[in-house]
Amino acid sequence: MSGRGQIKDLQAPETRERPSDMLMRAIVDSIVAGRYEAEQALPPEAALAEHFGVSRTIVRESMKRLEEKGLVAVQQGRGTLVRAHASWNVLDPIVLGAVIAHDEELHTLDELTLVRGSLEGVMAAQAAERAGEEGRSELAAALDQMVALTDDYAQFSEADAVFHRTVMDLSDNFLASNIAYTLYSRARSFARFEGDPPADAIDLTLSEHRAVYEAIAAGDVAAAQRAMTDHIVGSWERRNPARKS
Repeated sequence: MSGRGQIKDLQAPETRERPSDMLMRAIVDSIVAGRYEAEQALPPEAALAEHFGVSRTIVRESMKRLEEKGLVAVQQGRGTLVRAHASWNVLDPIVLGAVIAHDEELHTLDELTLVRGSLEGVMAAQAAERAGEEGRSELAAALDQMVALTDDYAQFSEADAVFHRTVMDLSDNFLASNIAYTLYSRARSFARFEGDPPADAIDLTLSEHRAVYEAIAAGDVAAAQRAMTDHIVGSWERRNPARKS
């Protein structure tokens, strides 16, 4: 497709969102779905305003937010151009959500898992090196909470997230923990990330978390890194529905 984008490519979602949010999400979805190619111009401002029943001010606000997310670039004389996917801010929840939604083979979640596993593995190693007695006790309490909630998968999952957050905090690595937690929290909001866990998922998860805890408590840097990375990658491999098709 070349030239100006066609209005028919854009569908307004049924939602009670603010008009600017609605418009932005519709365009994000269309770009991520590949309805617009890199360097292709979106429909003009007046046409978007009429199609979505919003003011041109709202269209401009939405375009500004899309530009901040790295999806478009507003160029004088050329209009609003779609940017290549390498420029997209995939840590943004709306962008990441659209990418995951349109990734039928779940390659994005595969990549997210590898990045997260690497980061959290490093942080587990740092926690093993840096955690004091108080920190180790806090991690033990997080593990005990997981054990206490094995009869409720939803609450168990929340306790699981607390355990990971505790390891991140003990690592005292602000940048890595911020990135990893953002990836983890964003991914957890999508049903596709939860996948199709096996019947023994809780038992396996507990065993792997216990291995992480024991390595950190023993101050074993290498074992802590290996246990955390293996857990994150292995857990996704077990849940990933694409592996079972």
